[in-house]
Amino acid sequence: MIRWTWAFIDRPAATFDECVRFWAEATGSTVSPPRGTHGEFVTLLPSTGPAWLKMQRVGGAGGTHLDLDVDDIPAAVAEAAALGAQVVLVDPDYTVMESPAGQTFCFTLAGPSPATGAMARVTAPDGNVAALDQICLDLAPTDLDSDTSFWQALTGWSPESTRRPEFERLRDPAQPLQFLLQRLDEPRHPGAHIDFAATDMSAVATWHESLGATRLVDEEFWIVLADPSGTPYCVTSRKPS
Repeated sequence: MIRWTWAFIDRPAATFDECVRFWAEATGSTVSPPRGTHGEFVTLLPSTGPAWLKMQRVGGAGGTHLDLDVDDIPAAVAEAAALGAQVVLVDPDYTVMESPAGQTFCFTLAGPSPATGAMARVTAPDGNVAALDQICLDLAPTDLDSDTSFWQALTGWSPESTRRPEFERLRDPAQPLQFLLQRLDEPRHPGAHIDFAATDMSAVATWHESLGATRLVDEEFWIVLADPSGTPYCVTSRKPS
């Protein structure tokens, strides 16, 4: 059973400090003291409620991945493997795996008192509200069905209908993050990106620009931006719950 979901924001060393500042401001968080052998990890601490965001300084281009807190890592690994996942790395504190389509995720050990509670939202200076509440798993057309089945079986979460056929959404109201599985238009290696819900997506996107984001594409239901590292994410028209 998944006790808690974490969005892990991996960013390159050259822009890591600027990205930490950006994501802390965009989520209304403070930054924990660094930890890790090289001080490469921080947690973004919300003003209220439990944390659900971590950041890691990496040597490559970076990206986004999921950490899943469980009570028994070996048991969770065995279950995921039976569903088609592959083990990438085993560490005393975590196990890195890939979904059948190649999405990277980690199993981590839940604390003695697993996190619970409502996720914090952030209010922009103009009064609009935003919430980083979704991880979008970007998949090649041939991988959408297999990974949707994998994530649904692994999480036990219920699928929710979406307004567009290229999306599948999985959600557990007790978790801070929902998963949106997106069928891409062309084959490519799977990746993941962050989605915000917003009371006014254009106004929130404009606020993010003032924090250092770059606006890339305006669509009907979402706006694509890039953080200071150049990594894309979206502000969507979904309203914060």
